[in-house]
Amino acid sequence: DDPSVQAMLEAATPVVTVVAKSWDFHVTNALEVSLEENLRMIEETYQYLVSEGRRVIHDAEHFFDGYKANREYALQTLEAAVRGGADTLALCDTNGGSLPEEVYEISKVVGERFPSAQLGIHPHNDSELAVANALAAIRAGATHVQGTTNGYGERCGNLNLISLIPNLILKLGLEVQGLPREKLSTLREVSLFVDSRANLTPNLRAPYVGDAAFAHKGGIHVSAVLKDSRTYEHVPPEAVGNIRRVLVSDLSGRSNLLAKLAESGVNVPKETAGALLEEVKQLEHSGYSFEGAEASFYLLAHKLRGGKVPFQLEGFTVFVHVNEANPGSTTWAEGTVRVRVGEVLQHTAGESQHGPVSALDKAFRKAIEPFYPEIAEISLTDYKVRILSGQEAGTASGVRVMIDMIRGAERWSTVGASQNNLEASLKALTDGYAYALVKEQPIPQD
Repeated sequence: DDPSVQAMLEAATPVVTVVAKSWDFHVTNALEVSLEENLRMIEETYQYLVSEGRRVIHDAEHFFDGYKANREYALQTLEAAVRGGADTLALCDTNGGSLPEEVYEISKVVGERFPSAQLGIHPHNDSELAVANALAAIRAGATHVQGTTNGYGERCGNLNLISLIPNLILKLGLEVQGLPREKLSTLREVSLFVDSRANLTPNLRAPYVGDAAFAHKGGIHVSAVLKDSRTYEHVPPEAVGNIRRVLVSDLSGRSNLLAKLAESGVNVPKETAGALLEEVKQLEHSGYSFEGAEASFYLLAHKLRGGKVPFQLEGFTVFVHVNEANPGSTTWAEGTVRVRVGEVLQHTAGESQHGPVSALDKAFRKAIEPFYPEIAEISLTDYKVRILSGQEAGTASGVRVMIDMIRGAERWSTVGASQNNLEASLKALTDGYAYALVKEQPIPQD
């Protein structure tokens, strides 16, 4: 008559997963029943579910903590599950505090004690060991693994299947049911899709699938990777649907610069790359960072190689209107820009209730859309401001603004830096629109 059990039956799934207590401490203090009553509930519940035609997976909550506290009782809970008809025993590291050596040894004991049941693992990531613990359990014989895409879960997260799966296939040569090796190249796509559906920002440093996973910055590293990718990459990025990225910064050498230019279809002799490298270093000293802002780097190369930008920003003003007599009223901003397009000087204004940057964006669009109507197809999707320390910005502190834009399936990012937040924002904004207009133009070659 338990409503939870009835709900599982009403779901009409062929398989049900039931969480049951394994730790005597939890049985008496959280569930507040006797140890014997807990065993009886496990066995009888599973017998009933099996009699209704369901396959039962037993999630042994807090199993590793329970095993370490009271080995015999933890094993008795598994015996009750097997007697009741559960065919899979998923051992849960619910608090996420177990070490791989413990997980291996305990999983080995369980596998030998219950050879007829499928051994499973359900790790949490509170100690940053969920993937390691899953691999340890698999070495001990586990063939059933529970985790989530991108590791989403309570506290520090669950096992990240996006990290585990390529380890199993590429490193251990194992087969993953339902995922043939050739489908592994969709891994990054799946990760990003789930991020998008969850409305969460992708982890740039996620193993295998993050933007930084195969990004190279040091000149020595880049030079070696271009000769043979195995020098600094543990797997080919394309195996998991990722790509190699060469980062440009004040730490870059000419190898980075030339490789990055090659990505944009620009080939220049080594001796002519020096001016661009020096410009990058000077800009980064003033607060810029071209990591993750490839569109701004492309524009920099475009200009230094003699390319033209179709407009020039000649000035801007901003007014923020606050009704001090009515503190609860809406604050709005008005921005004006002076933009030269060819021989024409545009002086336009924009208003917004979303702040001065939005007002300037509207004014700028109004200035250039008559000449370039495709600007209307571009959307600003992200705006990030970072306050820079004096060391990061050369001398005085300033701000760095990163902007992401999108047009259809195309995405690009730009950067602006200044002592003034609005100036930095407008630099990043204008770079974003300029990139969209000039990226199809060939950069002059030597």
